[in-house]
Amino acid sequence: MYKYINPNPCRRIVDDCVIRAISIIQGISWKQTYVDLCNRGLMICDLPNSASTISLYLKEKGFERKVVSSDCPACYSIRDFCEEYSYGDYILLTDGHAVAVIDGNYYDTTDSGDLTPIYYWERRREHGNVL
Repeated sequence: MYKYINPNPCRRIVDDCVIRAISIIQGISWKQTYVDLCNRGLMICDLPNSASTISLYLKEKGFERKVVSSDCPACYSIRDFCEEYSYGDYILLTDGHAVAVIDGNYYDTTDSGDLTPIYYWERRREHGNVL
């Protein structure tokens, strides 16, 4: 389930998790993702990694925000999410971290499978094609 990846061109692993996750999901470079988020942030006078900037960008890209529902939110992990959602493109947000999930695998610089997702962004696709 866990796949190591670090699209940051300087191999940094601090404070850029949302840029890495979006870069992975979109299949574009870390630098292009950063520029895209900076441009959206500039449009709305907010930081590139703010919730409102990320929300604007992901909505433009066809993602829909959803809340993780579970009978026991504290015991539901990224690993559990991947088992339940074994097909599709998702960006999971935890308390302070973002992770890309593609077809039941989570892509990150460390094994974050034990973290608890709070909400996620889903991009619908059908048979490998983005809708």
